[in-house]
Amino acid sequence: MTTAQRIKAEIGLLLYPDVQLAAVHGLTDLFRIASDISAAQGDPQAPAIRVSHWRQMVQENMVQENVAQEHVAQGDAAVACVFDSHPGPVHKLGHLIAPPSLVMPARMQPMAGFAAWLSERHAEGATLCSVCAGAFLLGETGLLAGREATTHWAFAEALAARFPAIRVDSDRMVIDGGDIITAGGILAWTDLGLTLVERLLGPSVMLETARFLLIDPPGRAQQPYGRFVPRLGHGDAAVLKVQHWLQATGARDHAVPALAARAGLEERTFLRRFRKATGLRPTEYAQQVRIAKAREALEQSRRPVAQIAWEVGYGDASAFRKLFQRVTGLAPADYRRRFGVAA
Repeated sequence: MTTAQRIKAEIGLLLYPDVQLAAVHGLTDLFRIASDISAAQGDPQAPAIRVSHWRQMVQENMVQENVAQEHVAQGDAAVACVFDSHPGPVHKLGHLIAPPSLVMPARMQPMAGFAAWLSERHAEGATLCSVCAGAFLLGETGLLAGREATTHWAFAEALAARFPAIRVDSDRMVIDGGDIITAGGILAWTDLGLTLVERLLGPSVMLETARFLLIDPPGRAQQPYGRFVPRLGHGDAAVLKVQHWLQATGARDHAVPALAARAGLEERTFLRRFRKATGLRPTEYAQQVRIAKAREALEQSRRPVAQIAWEVGYGDASAFRKLFQRVTGLAPADYRRRFGVAA
């Protein structure tokens, strides 16, 4: 049986403006390696994955680059196949992936043409996938409205602001919604790739692919990697004054009456404006400031956890451990083992 006869599914990778080519080529290699491992298992009917790259092109560029007309997707002649691991006139796109971007989401170009093309492919049965900032491209399709999705933890707030109907969960590395799959961090293309390998070629091929590439199988979380990034550009000077004070003092004193007095506001007004400006209650904000300082201490020192808890404002080390695990997803000792750099 030829490789072409063994094709299990075709996965298309989108070459949108400023796409991260390292992820495009990495995914292409990952799927090829997985297909080779599948064939090496000795089954003459072992399935393989076909990979294609798709770019939005004007007609003149298609002629100049000798893009075959039969490779042009139906429904939008501007989106064409520019690479095919198993060249053939007919494309049966089972999955389409929007890889990460090399620019921040605020600088990503609008991609209405790609979004419309993706919507058409989804209506035909294709599963849409994204990695990191690629979620913003999927957001333009409108298909994520009312659904859970993830992106890089640093982009989660921007994704939620641009597409309020999306239920953004930046703690998870991969959210598999069946017909739509989103992955979080810039290097989460490995998690997404292995997720698709498991789906298409089976768990044994997925595990062998992970072993060969020396990467972890899917199942990681973004939560331990996240960082508290306070909102400071909201324009409320009274709240900003309190934020600066909390950051400078490590939020050791965060009693609401004292904070409201510092802001020069009545307590109820302060609470309302603080949450509107920061997205958090004062107590939650103080916890984030303290946990951020505890993370740094665990990474940079070998001081006992109980001592660090006391230093950041928690007299009960047990309560600190529970709060730290709730915020980061890891117990303090586990966090230090993973991220500690102190000798």
